[in-house]
Order: sequence, then C-alpha cells, then structure tokens
Amino acid sequence: MNKNSQEKTPLLTTLQELALKEDAPFYTPGHRKGEGISKSLKQLMGEKVFRADLPELPELDNLFAPEGVIKEAQILASEAFGAKQTWFLANGSTSGIIASILATCGEGDKIILPRNIHQSAIFGLILSGATPLFINPEYNSDFDLCYTLSPFQIADVLETHSNVKAVMVVSPTYHGICANLTEIANLAHHFNIPLLVDEAHGAHFSFHPNLPMSALKAGADIAIQSTHKTLGAMTQASMLHLQGNLVNPYRINQALQLVQSSSPSYLLLASLDGARQQMVMEGEKLLINTINLAIIARKEIAKLEYLSLLDFVKTLDNFADLDITRLTINVSKLGLTGYEADEIFHQKFGVTCELPSLKNITFIISYGNKIENIYRLIKALKDLEKYQKKSDNNKFNHSSLPINSLKITPRQAFWAEKKVVSRDLAINEISGENICPYPPGIPLIMAGEVITKDALRYAQEVINSGGIITGTSDQSLNTLKIISG
Repeated sequence: MNKNSQEKTPLLTTLQELALKEDAPFYTPGHRKGEGISKSLKQLMGEKVFRADLPELPELDNLFAPEGVIKEAQILASEAFGAKQTWFLANGSTSGIIASILATCGEGDKIILPRNIHQSAIFGLILSGATPLFINPEYNSDFDLCYTLSPFQIADVLETHSNVKAVMVVSPTYHGICANLTEIANLAHHFNIPLLVDEAHGAHFSFHPNLPMSALKAGADIAIQSTHKTLGAMTQASMLHLQGNLVNPYRINQALQLVQSSSPSYLLLASLDGARQQMVMEGEKLLINTINLAIIARKEIAKLEYLSLLDFVKTLDNFADLDITRLTINVSKLGLTGYEADEIFHQKFGVTCELPSLKNITFIISYGNKIENIYRLIKALKDLEKYQKKSDNNKFNHSSLPINSLKITPRQAFWAEKKVVSRDLAINEISGENICPYPPGIPLIMAGEVITKDALRYAQEVINSGGIITGTSDQSLNTLKIISG
C-alpha cells in the first residue's frame, strides 16, 4: 500500500469543490444547493451540507459504472482494507449482505448460515431463492447470547450436503465475539466454495494489531463492513470487499444495482472516502486511544460485583477472539432487565448504550469517545445499584434459545398465501412473518419456521421487558400470520 497516495480523497475533494462552485442549478435535488430548504432544516444542519448534496454530475462519476473519482476512491479503499476490489454502499451493509448472497446463490442452491443471522440475510434468501442450511450456534445462558459457528459445525454440514454454494458467517457478532475465520475459510476453500462474512461491526479490525484479525486477512472471499458503525463514515455508508477468484465481480455489480438506489447520496459516498483516508493516516494512533479507554472501562467494571462483563473465553472453538472495545454488561444480578437499565441510563444519567437485551446492555467504544465519556459511564454503572430490584435469577434463565424447524424456504414463505389467527391457534403452524426483536434484527421466529410455545414465550418476555418486536402485523403478538393451506 502506497501511503502517499492514501492521503488523497478524490471523491471527497471533488464534492467539496463542486459544493463551492457557483452555477445555475437546474438538476436534482429540488432544494437547489440549499436555497430551497425549510427554516427548520437550516436551523438543524446549516446550509453547507446542502450545498454538497449533489447528484451524479459529470465530475462526480457514477456509482454503478465508475470510471472517475468513485473508481479511484474505491481502489484506494481496496488497498487500505486489503481487498482485490471494493464497492461503496449507500444502502448500508444490508445491501451488501443481500448482494453477496445473490452473487453466489441462485434458486435451489444451498448456503450455510448461522441461525442467529441478521434479517438482511433472510432478505437475500428471499430474493435469491437459495435454500438455507441453518446451524444453531452455542448459547451462553448466563449472558443470554450466542457465540459464533465453529469450523467443526460447518465441516459436518459440508460433508453431509451437496450443492452448497457458499458459507456465510457473522464475525464479529453484535457483542464482539469473533469466529475462527482462518479455519473456516480453509474449510470452505477445500470444498471450492466462498466464505462470506457479515463483518458489519468489524471495520476497524484492519487498523490495529491488538484487535481481532480482519475477515479478509483470515481468508474470507467477501467481507461486508458497516464503515459507519465503528469508523467515521456517515450512517448508512458501508463497504463490500472482495478477494480471490471464487466470486465473480460482475455478479456483485449486477446484484448491487438491484438492491441500491439509482440516486445514491454523495454525502454518504464521500464520507467513506474520508473515513478510509483517516484510518490509513491516523488509524493506529486513534485506535490505541480507543483500546486504552476500553481497558480503563473494563478494569472499573470488574470491581462492581453486582455486574458481569463478557470476557474472552480462550478454550472455545466458537469464540476465537473478542473485540475488547465492545462492552456487554449483564445487569440481571440487580433484578433489572437490560431494557430497564437502558431506560434508566438514558433518562437519568444521560448515557446511551448501543444494544439493550433481556439481561445485558452493550456499549461500543470508538475513537470518537473521550475519557470523560468513560468516567460518565462508570459513574452511571455505580449509580445503577440504587435501582436494584428484588432479584429473581431464574426469571430470564433459558438453557437454550428456542429452536424452530424450517419447513419451507424464506422465499416460499414470502410468496405463500397467509391468514391471521390468534396466538394459541398459531402454535405448531408455519409462520408467515418474521418475529424479530429489534435491535439487533435477528429473527426469533422466521417466516417458514414452525411457531413454538417456547419461541412465543421468549418474544413475550422481550415485549414485557420493554423491547420492540418488528416484522409482525401485530406487535402485541395477540394475533400472528401463518401460512394458510
């Protein structure tokens, strides 16, 4: 990688020049470089951002047929992240995950996935018609979360199924748990199939040696990263990286045109250019500080006996590493749910987590955080003890997550006729919708799976504890859509 060339920001620089250029605009968007924006928008964001909200002007290139500054910016990104080719995504990692499935699997092809996959992968299955071979990852009942897939689990499926066209793994998980991607990549390549990695939460791994190994370095063929989640891009700005020869880049091009807007935001695209340059030039220094903040937080949290902190378990083959900048804190000893703790933190202490769940609250520490943020977090965790309830340690104890059998593919379920029935009548029927606690957006019951009492009981616990269920026509779950006939 030529670090001198990495100083350049071809797309960002050109967008800045055009934002300052005086012209008579007769092109979209209708606000005309901010001249037509409402007063309320101007008060919130000022005028400068709207001057840069430009369409596909000749100087700005075209996302779907790049020959100019977008192509140059994507080449610089591929060098920075260690890819053969990189695509900028303006529709988030969701579009990249769907595109990676479409590029590798067609109607009837099989793909191996963890059952705790993000719903975007389910959308990819619907569009592609691929048949999922789901593997249930090991469940940690103490923290009420799942690990990743082990190489042994994947090997077992590969040896017993034919026509498998891809393996998809989530690494890191929402909680920072990483898979043994090196062994999984070697295994997939032994069968001459590509490894696709949902690395949405791991865009920062490439820029510091004390963080887990990046998916590309471990040998993945495709890695999809939410550059906005842990780096400095704007929300919804992501990247798809490709290496090796097992996936045809033309298929990726086609798929991305299917799932992305034909009018992508250049503000988002330019933010990817700026985030890449920042990390190459300053990333290690910024991440040293981030890691130090995480270490300080972890040491202080460890002193609080009424809390438990998820830590690295070296003996597990489905827990190969942990991103220490991700803090998952179990609050159940206080008799609180994660949803209740999140509300207390947000309303009383002015501290907001990334993800609440039944037992935990999860925080992301990034280079945008300061030591003052860590002190405030620690103080809030200490003050949380005052809100302790009578503890019921068995209230949310599950020996395993509900396991539902898949009867028809997500695509078949999407197109099937459905009817609405009461909750009691829905048990043992095939679900016609995704019952999905959000965040993190992982379906508890997937369309095409059998609805079980255990799964509905778990979903009700989420609702009763203050969580949100998405994907259903009735969020109260009093009625459910099932496959009719």
